[in-house]
Parts: sequence; structure tokens; C-alpha cells
Amino acid sequence: MALPLMPKATAVWLVENTALSFEQIAEFCGMHSLEVQAIADGEVAIGMVGRDPVGNGELTKDEIERCEKNPDLKLQIRIHDLPQPIARAKGPRYTPVTKRGDKPDGIAWLLKNHPELSDAAISRLIGTTKPTIAAVRDKTHWNTSNIKPRSPVLLGLCSQRELEAALSRARRGLPEPELETTTLLETAEDRALAAEQAALEDEEHEEIED
Repeated sequence: MALPLMPKATAVWLVENTALSFEQIAEFCGMHSLEVQAIADGEVAIGMVGRDPVGNGELTKDEIERCEKNPDLKLQIRIHDLPQPIARAKGPRYTPVTKRGDKPDGIAWLLKNHPELSDAAISRLIGTTKPTIAAVRDKTHWNTSNIKPRSPVLLGLCSQRELEAALSRARRGLPEPELETTTLLETAEDRALAAEQAALEDEEHEEIED
């Protein structure tokens, strides 16, 4: 059975916004009903932002209401006939302006909790550079006194699936592809976003120097 893109975050949303049984949510998200119950009890996924499967086209309101009326029914995920867009695997990750200040916290969390990850893996996950990672590790970062290790998933810098994939590669000893920062950006939107980020980073560096 196909699963939602982010099973645990989807389970959080369903627990918070529906009257579905733990078993129905667990079946839909590929989880154990006890894990769903732990989410409801606030013991698991604390602080995790729920992912709306209705807004993301994986469920309909009618399907949820149908299963709410009968706990013996199983939720059916929507299967899209149209081909889904394929994310670019190369090139720098664009991070919204509001999230840029969270990167050092995410880097610190990964260095503390997952030392098996290479700098290349962290660069790909967070969308940062190796010098920045080294500065956070060596405590020479300009904002070291204010850096607090926080999960990059909860900060919205990467998804749980991306983190788990990186950890899986690291544990199996597979090399992490280097980011190709010279990759040609395919769309005008990509070029505009990249230019905006570069300009903001330049301004930040100038402010620090002043």
C-alpha cells in the first residue's frame, strides 16, 4: 500500500484534526497503533508540525468523514494519474530568508546527535557550506554564543525522509554526492531565488564586519 510522503507528520495532523481511530491512522501511515497513541498522548513527535494530507492531495475530506463514521473502514490514499514533478538532485538548496538564521542550530544538532554524517551530507541536508559547518564544530562561528542545537526537521530545513535517507547512506558507508554549486539553474524562479539568497548573505557578512 502506498504511504503518504511524510507518514509521522501526517499522523500528527490526523490525530489533531480528525476523529479517526488510532488503528485507522496507523494503517494509513504505515505505523503501529501504539506509536499513534503515543503521538496522541504527547510522548512521541513532540513539537512536530503536522502535514495536512488533504491540502497535499493525499486524502479527501469525504474519505476522512467516511472512515470516521465506521472505525472498521480503511483510509484510501489518492493516486495521482498525472506524473509528479521530480525534484532536482543537484545544485544548492534554497532556504527561505526566515529560515537562514536557523541553519547553525540545525548544524549543531546534527553534529551532536549524528556524528556519523559527513560534512557533505550535512551540506546537502541543511543547504550550507563546509566552512560554516567547521565554524560551528570548532565554535568559531560569529554567533556561537547564541547557537542552540535544534532538529533541522523541526526547523523546516529538511524533511524527516531526507534525514533518514542521509543516515542510511552514512551507516552503510555509501559516499554522499558533493553539491554541485555550479549546476545551471533550470528556471527563472530558481535563478531569482538564488540571487536573492546570495545578496542577503553578502549583506549579512557586511553587517558582521561593521
